[in-house]
Amino acid sequence: MTQPARPMKRILWVDDEIDLLRPHLLFLQARGYHVDAISNGDDALELMRRAPYDLVLLDEQMPGRRGLEVLEVMRRADPHQRVVMVTKSEEDHTMTEAIGRRVQDYLVKPTSPRQVLSVVTRILEGSSIRQQRAAQDFAARFSELSRLASDASTADEFAVVYTELVDWQLLLRQAGEDGLLDTVNAMVVDLRRLFGVFVVREYPKWMRDSEDRPRLSVDLVRDFLVPRLGTDPVYFVVLDCMRLDQWRAMTPLLAEFFEIEETYHYSILPTATPYARNAIFSGQYPDEIARARPEWWDASDDEGSLNAFEDELLAEQLKRLTGRDVPVHYEKIFSDRQGEKVRGRVNSALKTPGAVIAMVFNFVDLMTHGRSESPILMEVARDEAALRDLTLAWFERSTAFDVLRAAARQGHKVILTTDHGSILCQHPSTVFARRDATSNLRYKFGQDLRAEVVSTAFATRDEADLRLPSGRLGMSYLIALDDFFFVYPTKLREYQARYRNSFLHGGISPEEMIVPVASLTPRG
Repeated sequence: MTQPARPMKRILWVDDEIDLLRPHLLFLQARGYHVDAISNGDDALELMRRAPYDLVLLDEQMPGRRGLEVLEVMRRADPHQRVVMVTKSEEDHTMTEAIGRRVQDYLVKPTSPRQVLSVVTRILEGSSIRQQRAAQDFAARFSELSRLASDASTADEFAVVYTELVDWQLLLRQAGEDGLLDTVNAMVVDLRRLFGVFVVREYPKWMRDSEDRPRLSVDLVRDFLVPRLGTDPVYFVVLDCMRLDQWRAMTPLLAEFFEIEETYHYSILPTATPYARNAIFSGQYPDEIARARPEWWDASDDEGSLNAFEDELLAEQLKRLTGRDVPVHYEKIFSDRQGEKVRGRVNSALKTPGAVIAMVFNFVDLMTHGRSESPILMEVARDEAALRDLTLAWFERSTAFDVLRAAARQGHKVILTTDHGSILCQHPSTVFARRDATSNLRYKFGQDLRAEVVSTAFATRDEADLRLPSGRLGMSYLIALDDFFFVYPTKLREYQARYRNSFLHGGISPEEMIVPVASLTPRG
């Protein structure tokens, strides 16, 4: 069966010297485009009223209406009409005015037929060309990527494969390749299973300082912040609960202002704020914090009580690492309504030589938690892609972005990271526990804990496997694998219905554990 012919793309070329452009017109027509040529703006507007055009090539300097005047009328009739301005003028103000009126491109005469074709192809065919290229590139990479995923046996190898899969998710979604995107998502599911087996085997060794452990939460200040301390202030920014794919969606916005050097670290377990973020600010594991400050640690998983001392922990860590008192200004921002006051306090703190401006932004974490309780948020952020889009929409208008742009303008370096990511949980895992068990859905501490299906969780009775403070006699620790979330036998159906398809954290998955850390250097 023959495929129907692709409809010809329609181009309108408006130029008072149109007779001199016949070679260009023929060149475009030979490449399958329908081209109408007209010598003045009024006739062009009349033609456009009769039938739509996919692209208009518009001369700026014509008798009667100038090209920019014609463009203004076009924009009122169709704000989305694609236009390329063609002119003899190389003056900056002409180009600036055309770009300000949202032309798709700008050509200066004389132009060759090949130059015109290049611009036309990019505008009219660019999307389909990128889609085809993405599909071809993924097909060529698929076998090798599958092998790398199945053979991964170190923390670095898992991180490299996971990072590439995230990039393919973003690229293929942008290209509209839904079928191939399903293939990538299936590869992520397989990698997640292998990753869980790997972490269960290796994590207790990491906690005993094995030589091949990856960079963990406790290493960030030492490895990234301390080397950048000097007489100039430096920012240390933590976006709570940010996945790698959310970060990658934000980087184009930041790339306009910063040179970005990105790597990753592994969040400690549980991948939850009371543990991972305290480890970042203190440079210590939970058992070390509890020994040094027993009055802070109440063995709960309540963020409010366990994350109330991050400024003190950071100041102590910096003094331990540098041998001197480093001035620290600390901000924890829950709402962008605080923005103006936050910016004022930061500007004041920047006057202190060598200050560290430490900032924690909680919006992504609040949104992730709130999604489980809000039908509206659940609908808006129904999957990973939608959560990325919502995060990007917030970031573009956020105090965080305002602060970072100001840092770039003032020439200050930034270390930006997160404490952990989150995972879209689909499968319940029944656990049996006493009433004293902690409430988190991805990890449980309590006496005589056990999972009905042992393969759904990392289980241990040795707190040293997790570097947690010593618990009561008979204390057990469960951390969920893959995309499982814990439910009790009582109210089983209620909790399954309530929390299935929720973004949760605290467990073992690449999405929660392999998270970005970036050094941002202002451009210019």
